[in-house]
Amino acid sequence: MTAFLDWLANLPQVWVVVAAGLLVFGECTLGLGFIAPGETGLFVLGTTATSPPAFVVMWLVTTVCAVGGDSVGFWLGRRYGTRLRESRIVRRHGGRHWDRATAFLRRRGAVAVLIAIFLPVLRTLLPAAAGAAGLPYRTFLPAVLAGATGWCALHIGLGAAAGETARRIEKIVGTGSTVVAAVVVVVAVVVVRSGIEKHRARDGA
Repeated sequence: MTAFLDWLANLPQVWVVVAAGLLVFGECTLGLGFIAPGETGLFVLGTTATSPPAFVVMWLVTTVCAVGGDSVGFWLGRRYGTRLRESRIVRRHGGRHWDRATAFLRRRGAVAVLIAIFLPVLRTLLPAAAGAAGLPYRTFLPAVLAGATGWCALHIGLGAAAGETARRIEKIVGTGSTVVAAVVVVVAVVVVRSGIEKHRARDGA
């Protein structure tokens, strides 16, 4: 496991950061989040943030990409809201979530944006739903900037911590501890994914 983490960390950092930025941008526009959850991708790529400068660079780039993706999604929702609601991907993965998101956004505004950013499914639908709900962009932007900053820092930090823990365990116990190191990373992934599934189950209830 640490061999994989070291291989990932030894990739050109610029390409790892670009990959993280593109992943987050796609997560924050309508659709990609249903296929490749950004939380998992940031968790894995976050294992390469092995120093404070690497963490800060990835954090800043992904935050900018998240805000950019959210803004694109917002304006798509403002322009094509009704058609997006009736699109195949929304009807298949989140028609009722879309309706709940738009109603919540109309009632709570910026507070709803901050909450939805941390909830799977709703996060993917959030930008377009906010635009379709008629939320003013001047209200949407500050909330999404604050939420994106925290969301990116959280998942990059979890990945960095898990990767460092796996490396330290293998270094202490020896190369025969590959299984133990793998278990640490797998448990961390399971914890993150179980939280996601609980939110999805709660939203689907």
